[in-house]
This record gives sequence, C-alpha cells and structure tokens, in this order.
Amino acid sequence: MTILAFLIMLGVLITIHEFGHFLFARMFGVKVETFSIGFGPPIFRWKGKETEYQIALIPLGGYVKMYGEDSMTEPVQGEVNKEAYNDPRSFHSKTRWQKMLIAFAGPLFNIILAIVLFIAVYAIGIKEPAYLTQPPEIGYIEKNSVAEKIGLQPFDKILKVNGEEVKNWKDLTIKLAMKSGKNIDIEVLRNGNVYKVSATLPEDMTKDSFGISPIIEPKVGKVLPNTPAEKAGLKEGDIIIAVNGKPIRTWFEFADFMSNLNEKRDINLLVKRDGKIISLMITPEYNQELKKYTIGISPKFEVKTIQYPLDQAIVKAFDKTKELTVSIYNVVAGLFTGEVSFKTLGGPISIAKFSGEALETGITTFLFAMAFMSLQLGYLNLLPIPVLDGGLIFILLIESIIRRPLPEKVKEYLAYIGFALLGSLMIYVIFNDILRAIQ
Repeated sequence: MTILAFLIMLGVLITIHEFGHFLFARMFGVKVETFSIGFGPPIFRWKGKETEYQIALIPLGGYVKMYGEDSMTEPVQGEVNKEAYNDPRSFHSKTRWQKMLIAFAGPLFNIILAIVLFIAVYAIGIKEPAYLTQPPEIGYIEKNSVAEKIGLQPFDKILKVNGEEVKNWKDLTIKLAMKSGKNIDIEVLRNGNVYKVSATLPEDMTKDSFGISPIIEPKVGKVLPNTPAEKAGLKEGDIIIAVNGKPIRTWFEFADFMSNLNEKRDINLLVKRDGKIISLMITPEYNQELKKYTIGISPKFEVKTIQYPLDQAIVKAFDKTKELTVSIYNVVAGLFTGEVSFKTLGGPISIAKFSGEALETGITTFLFAMAFMSLQLGYLNLLPIPVLDGGLIFILLIESIIRRPLPEKVKEYLAYIGFALLGSLMIYVIFNDILRAIQ
C-alpha cells in the first residue's frame, strides 16, 4: 500500500509539473525532444509526432528536454550549436521572458493542481479529529516526556508559544513542529492563574514527542468480541465515570489505571448509558502481545466531516493554499535563519510513509496530502538555486537587468554549486529517513 501510494502521488506530481513545462514550450513553438517521468534508463517509451515519451527506472523526478536548451552562448562549438542557435524552434532562440514563463510553468502547474485538489477535497468532504479545532487543553502528560519535566499538568490550557497566541490544537501542533530542537517559552492557564515555562523541544518530534495529548472523553468506541468487556455487558457509547470508586475524567486516566494493573482481579466500572448510571464488574485478562492486562475496548474519537458547496469549496481551497503557503515560507525561512532544524526534513522514505498512511486513512485524506506535497514541490522549485526552475529564472532575470548573457563559465560553475547543494541535501534527508527507520 505504501509503495503504491508513493508511486501514484509522485507520478501525478511529476507528470503535472513536467506537463506545465511541455505545454508552455509547445505554446511558444519550442520543439520538445523528450518528455520523461523519472530518471535513468527507460522502462517504457513511445514516439509521438516529434517527442519521445518515456517512463524511466528511478521515479524521483522527471524532465522535459527541449531542442537547443543547452546552447546558451554564441555558436562557436560546431554545427550542432549553430543550428540550434539559429533555429526558431529551439529554446535558445526564444526571448528571455518566454524562457522564464516556460521555467515557471512547472511550479505553476503544481500550485494549480494543489488548488484543484483542495477544491475536490472540500467538495467531497474530509474527516478530521474534532479536537484539532478545540482550545489546546491538555488531557494527558506522557511519562518522562519534556512536558512532564517542565511541570505541565493535565487540564492546563496552553495560551501562547514564544509570545504568539495559540488558537487551537492544530495551531499548537504547527508551532511546536516548527521549533523542533529549539528553546520555547510557553504560557499556560491553570486554576485561573497564568504560568510561564520554558522547554527545549526534541530534535526529531516524529520520534520523541513533546508529550502532551488533548482531552479525550472516556467514551467507549469499540468493544472487541469475546473479551471481558463484552462478557460484562459493556457497550459502544458507554461513558466511564469511575473505576473502583475513583472518578474518571478522561480516557487517559482510565488507560493509566489499566497500565498499572499488575494482577488479575475484578474491577468495578461505573458507566453512563442513556442518562442512567450502570455498575459493571469486569475481570481483565492478560494480553501476551501487549504484556499487560486488558478488557478489550478502545476509545471513541470524535470525528467531524467538513463538506462545502462548490462555491464555498473554492473559497476554502484558496484559503487553505494561502495558509499553507505562509507555513511553507516560514519553514524555508526558518531553515536559513536556524529557527527550524534540518532534522525535521524528510526524504523519499518519509514521503512514502506519509503517502501510505494518507491512502489508508481515506481517499480525501490522500488527495489532501497530494495537494500539500504538490504545493511544496511548486514552491521549492521556485527557489533561486541553480538547476532548479527558480535558478534558471534568477539567471534570466540577471541577464535581463545587465542586458547581456552571463559568461558560460559562470553558468557552469553555478550549475556545479546547484548540483552540490541539492545532492548534499538529498543525501542528508535520505540519511535522516534511514536513521528514523532504524530507530
């Protein structure tokens, strides 16, 4: 499932990106020699009227090879360059603004794809946990976590992070993720008083979490068959209000009670069902796989479906694109300023895992994930780094300002720098992926 989701997502994003280059090149009369999805030796190819289309072995990218795109200077190296230099169908013969539009078209199509997918998601309807839009009130503190060490407590309400107001759990999650490995100041509301605490967040928050969870009502979501819970008459929708006379306010308090149970003995549950209080006696059984006593129930996670009419879906899609654009900018800017750790970056393995989990969750979640990845691909390709689309646009802008081509040697060295930067970054994120997988 993970591999399939990864190939589908990457294939669509690359195809759309390269189609943007292809379409604008053809629109300006440039001959496209090759349209490739993937790099390396082709595993499938076919010949069009003048373009060879292919799917290559390594699916981590793609390219559109245009006639004359390497002929960037005067035709002094032979007849081939001279022909490309003079041919009106070559990339080299086009004006700088046409070249910039051809380079810009790939990222543009990724951004457009993201908006279209967001529209589809909001029109179809996407499910998300209800707590994400709720105020960030803590329901559980993980043992030996950063949150426990700095003194946070259940039912603390987080007000601010580094002086910035926190709107809800979604907002808090983003703010914490962007500060991985950094020091942060947190303001919390506890029993009517405001307290301030400081913490150093884990470098990799996908492996070591901050250690807080939202308040989850102690409502039974599922009762497994042939378990102590089913035998005792516990039902889906029952709300646990006490265990052995001790009041239960959140699901985590019940989970802690069960985790500390080290012997087989009867427990008394008080549950609320249809407005009535019912007392049940249950004898937990030892689970060899989990290495603890269990009764066979899971919590009820409140999920809401967000669905809009088409006109509102379009508005929501543009709002979401704007919101994520700001987030992506903050992450990229944070990488340069040191506010965001490079350890938060993921490579092909992380993307594959992300894709697989999204597809297993549902088609709208997968489409949302694809839209987010498409948006990232579009913006990152606009960075002014040589060998990226943004690098070519940057060079063409400089040439437009100085009104002459840059020396070929300068372009060559810039290309070497670009390959070195991207190559180093790719090695780093793949190493990060492997390290996460091992750990």
